[in-house]
Amino acid sequence: MKLAYNIAVRFLKSSKGQTILIALGIAIGVAVQIFIGSLIQGLQKGLVDKTIGNTSQITISSNTDDKLLDNWKDKVDKVKAVSGVKNVSVSADFNAFLKNGNNDYALLIRGFNLEDADKIYNIKNRIYEGTYPKEENEIIIGKDFQKESALKIGDKVNIVTSKGNKKEVTIVGFYDLKVASVNKSWVITTLKTSQDLFSFDDKVSSIEMQTDSPFKADELSNTIKAQLSSDNVKVVNWKEQNEQLLSGLNGQSVSSIMIQVFVLIAVLLGIASVLAITVVQKSKQIGILKAMGIKDRTASQIFLFEGAMLGVIGAILGIAIGFGLLYTFTKFALNPDGTPVVDIYIDYKFIGFSGVIAIITSTFAALIPAVNSSKLSPIEVIKNG
Repeated sequence: MKLAYNIAVRFLKSSKGQTILIALGIAIGVAVQIFIGSLIQGLQKGLVDKTIGNTSQITISSNTDDKLLDNWKDKVDKVKAVSGVKNVSVSADFNAFLKNGNNDYALLIRGFNLEDADKIYNIKNRIYEGTYPKEENEIIIGKDFQKESALKIGDKVNIVTSKGNKKEVTIVGFYDLKVASVNKSWVITTLKTSQDLFSFDDKVSSIEMQTDSPFKADELSNTIKAQLSSDNVKVVNWKEQNEQLLSGLNGQSVSSIMIQVFVLIAVLLGIASVLAITVVQKSKQIGILKAMGIKDRTASQIFLFEGAMLGVIGAILGIAIGFGLLYTFTKFALNPDGTPVVDIYIDYKFIGFSGVIAIITSTFAALIPAVNSSKLSPIEVIKNG
């Protein structure tokens, strides 16, 4: 094998232009794979983060007539015991009217254990003016609702429920959760304030949570259902509520895979054709080597080594070019605020896999010229010059 390797190195060095051309072809194929794959993964991760990154991924609600969960602390303990669940929060929420003078606004009052809810919704970092509700009867309202109502920090308003319950609350801050419908409709307060307002006693309307792996939320949802099977509850996960998003993500993944497959086929055909020509070009040398006693197997190994070495060179160069393309993209494809249009996600396993596939493909492409070289007759080659 050492002899075949040494001869392969000499063949590659003797045709430097051809070697560089093949290596560049492989490198471009690897770079395109890495660029497209990382771009699609970054786009998908960005969409998922923006859609469910700061929302509940699994929600438990009641199937009872009053739609309230009792013994919720026991249910929370059962949920926390499920592997893969994190950031569990409870909420007490119902629709109500916010009265400010002669104006009435229909809103959703959401009462949280705010420290728990912040781990899901990142509320503290989204408050752009004022502070977090720390005491009972304090609320914060969204950016869009604040603009519509012209309310100010320190204003006192009344919240009235459909049952006629009424409570005066104080506005202590404004938040921006980056979702217009939420900013316009949610009034966030403490769990105790909401429970008192709606006469919930010590009940809640839902238990919300996030998972270690959002795309396994449906599996965890089934596990949680089994854990709470005797509690008359409904468990819903984000995948059930975002079928169109999932369909779009699957379409992107399929498109990315198809592009990468065709790039690989193009690289394979290119290498195979060039190496096949090399067999013809080097036929006289191979014939002489065979006449000197080199075996057919060794002659075949020469081209397999050539394919493998070209794959290694092309993979290394392609990874470098791929990173360069990704860096360039993040610097030139920008939003008006200067942030990248797509946050590039670097998956080193995917990049390593792309490099390995390039090496395997290059070696596989060398099989045809390797077989052809083993069939060369030294007598015929030398005879025909």
